[in-house]
Amino acid sequence: MPSDALHGCAIESRFMTTSPTLHPPQLRASADAAPEARQQRQAAAASPRRHWSWKQVWFQLHWFIGITAGTVLVVIGLSGATLAFKDELLDLMNPGVRHVPVETRAPLTPGQLSSIAAAEHGQRVASITMYAEAGAAPRLFFAPKNGQRRGESIYVHPYTGATQPALTGAEFFEWTESLHRWLLLPRDPGRQVAGALALCLLGLALSGLYLRWPRRPLDWRTWLTFDPALKGRSFLWNLHAVAGTWCLVVYVALTLTGIYWSYDVVRDNIDAWAGKPPRVAQAPGKKGPPKENKEASAVDIGPAWTSFQQHAPGWTLASVRLPTRPDEAVQFTWLAADAPHERARSRMDILPADGKVTDNAPYSQQGLGARLVNIIYPLHMGTYFGLPGRIIVTLASLGLPLFAITGWMLYLGRRKAKRAVQAQRAMLAGTPGNAGTGLPTLVAYASQSGQAERLALESARALQQAGVAVDVQSLDQFDPAQLRRYERALIVASTFGEGEAPDGTRRFARLLQATPGTPLAGLEVGVLALGDRHYSAFCGFGHALEQQLHALGATPLFPLIEVDKHDPAALAAWSQALARCSGSAIDAIGVQEEASYDTWHLTGRVLLNPGSLGGELHEITLAGPAGATWEAGALAEIIPCNADGSDGDGDTAHHAPRSYSIASLPADGALQLLVRQETHAGENNQGHGLASGWLTRFAPPGAAIRLRLQANPAFAPALADVPCIYIGNGSGLAGLRAHLRARQRAGLARNWLLFGERQQAVDSICDAELQGWLDNGHLARLDRVFSRDGAGDAREYVQDRLRASAGALRAWLEQGAIVCVCGSLHGMAAGVDAVLQEVLGQDGVDALLAAGRYRRDVY
Repeated sequence: MPSDALHGCAIESRFMTTSPTLHPPQLRASADAAPEARQQRQAAAASPRRHWSWKQVWFQLHWFIGITAGTVLVVIGLSGATLAFKDELLDLMNPGVRHVPVETRAPLTPGQLSSIAAAEHGQRVASITMYAEAGAAPRLFFAPKNGQRRGESIYVHPYTGATQPALTGAEFFEWTESLHRWLLLPRDPGRQVAGALALCLLGLALSGLYLRWPRRPLDWRTWLTFDPALKGRSFLWNLHAVAGTWCLVVYVALTLTGIYWSYDVVRDNIDAWAGKPPRVAQAPGKKGPPKENKEASAVDIGPAWTSFQQHAPGWTLASVRLPTRPDEAVQFTWLAADAPHERARSRMDILPADGKVTDNAPYSQQGLGARLVNIIYPLHMGTYFGLPGRIIVTLASLGLPLFAITGWMLYLGRRKAKRAVQAQRAMLAGTPGNAGTGLPTLVAYASQSGQAERLALESARALQQAGVAVDVQSLDQFDPAQLRRYERALIVASTFGEGEAPDGTRRFARLLQATPGTPLAGLEVGVLALGDRHYSAFCGFGHALEQQLHALGATPLFPLIEVDKHDPAALAAWSQALARCSGSAIDAIGVQEEASYDTWHLTGRVLLNPGSLGGELHEITLAGPAGATWEAGALAEIIPCNADGSDGDGDTAHHAPRSYSIASLPADGALQLLVRQETHAGENNQGHGLASGWLTRFAPPGAAIRLRLQANPAFAPALADVPCIYIGNGSGLAGLRAHLRARQRAGLARNWLLFGERQQAVDSICDAELQGWLDNGHLARLDRVFSRDGAGDAREYVQDRLRASAGALRAWLEQGAIVCVCGSLHGMAAGVDAVLQEVLGQDGVDALLAAGRYRRDVY
């Protein structure tokens, strides 16, 4: 099972459906059911099936793209910011190169400069960029050599024609531009990858806008103001959201303009709409540069230059394309002093012999489409809006690392919160309930980041330990009409944004608001409202919820309790309120119980797959306190240690315990785990995962292991006389092995094991035990699939074998078989789920879930 990430079973228990809807008479009758049935209902209630709203779907896409493509977008952003002021930086690094002291004599003409450069370098000058600014050095471009896309360029002294020194740092900026535009890949695939990343940034910007859309969208303060007094997750979220809003328009402009250069189909269609002539692609090396000849070098463009200056008063920059024949016009592309942006260039063709203008296309007279295409580059660089625009684009580019960092911190914070919730769910499901005859107390939660859910689960567990029957529900999937089934309700409610309900609870809040009359008369309700005092609407949703419940006839159990972040005094008041409700003492809610971990000792470590492509898999054997007991499917939660045996809790990045499926039974005389040794880049823990490295490599024989046993009712063993289908891969064999051992002790032999690994030669883990079960009839069928033993399309995975065995699968299910899946969520478990839907349809899978016949322990 997973070694250095918290176990996924509690998350995946959400795939289990709750029990069928009970109307009030049925609910009262169910209170007299056996304790086992009550525990099953509690486990189902604690694990509601998730139905994602569109907003939740977009949230999942937003964070997934953010932590994947967003990391590469940081590189594009930083390189773009570096290029924003490239010219200024080059001038700073190269004083006197691109600007020389102004002299009283007239600067040389383009014809004179080209003649001097051609004689000095022995190459034909293809074009010259001239500047009207006194002292600015012209830039000359030589004709490309064979195989080159463009020729070399030099700066020359405007008064002498001497070649200026090469620009220091020019190669760095060329490299940076290649990184920005093509990610240092070959040009064509590189720009397509960059285009895909631009689309990802566009998706992040627009999905972020959708996700943070407030209830009062016309209030500009909600959109644009940042509160630096916030702390923790609230600070990160507010910074991420507000800064993203400020940068939104810039990112949309950057991505849309960047896509123009990334994909030929986009550029060609836009150019065609604008009336621009189609581009002619030429493979490098197909044709060499135009052949030089004496006629070309002897063309005098002096009359053309004089004519240009007469017809283009106020020019500031002129690109002069030199002719190769005397009858060919000199092409001028020039920028006027009053041009709206740097690409607002006019065109003029002049014959070199007599200075006759053959074509004159001022920018103002060009077509609308052509002028719109010409603003793409200035918009991308920010120069369309002058210096302020360049600064804004630079800051927005530098903001991409900010979003990556805050996004990762928010993501890791959510993972930590989910791990805490998983632990609470497992502990709640493993706590015996009261078998009394009264109605259970509803413990409901409205959670945005997981804190409310965790506190609700911890509260429910404390009430159970005090002898109070509880029914845990998320308001995300709860209907207000269901409140009439209870006499008492305790609600933990988070507030999101400016006094709003959490995303998933908006439906419930809307339905509650629309409920007429006083249908909740007789319901006693207590509310724990979570919030942050730095927001103006502190605990706003909690207050609104309580007021509406009272308006519908509910009476308060106690005054609403407000919690500012993790205020221990407020949580103590909540604990006291729960104690009064239960009539028993209750420990403080919100405090982790370190004392619940026992000391176990490492007594054995066996490498099961030497030479495996998938990393070392070890069987770990532990000896613990006398009388320790658990059932098949249970988990072992372990506090990790560093390589030197020091406490892993000291590293906040690795603070959480690790959970592993137990691969043995108490009757085996020891607790056994199957642990995959994780390796990571870096020097921390010598490159090994914190917990897996300690268990599989660094812990010496006899080392103390802090361990807590956790019940896992969502993956409880099937000890009735029904067939069972066990499906898994990798370290997932641990949970399946414990199940099969329990079935063997119970004399239940209708078992089918379908298990996958990489290579049969080295990954046939537990081979002797599995083959022995097949030989003695404990396994009715054994399918072992080794994916790397096949080649190409011949590779087979667990889900492929299951699909090929659809007939047998259907037959076993018709006999009432229970399906147990243990292993990786992505890939194997998802593939198995898809096959079940193909064979049974969605309704059939839902029926399996509702009957408790589809049990998953996946990670």
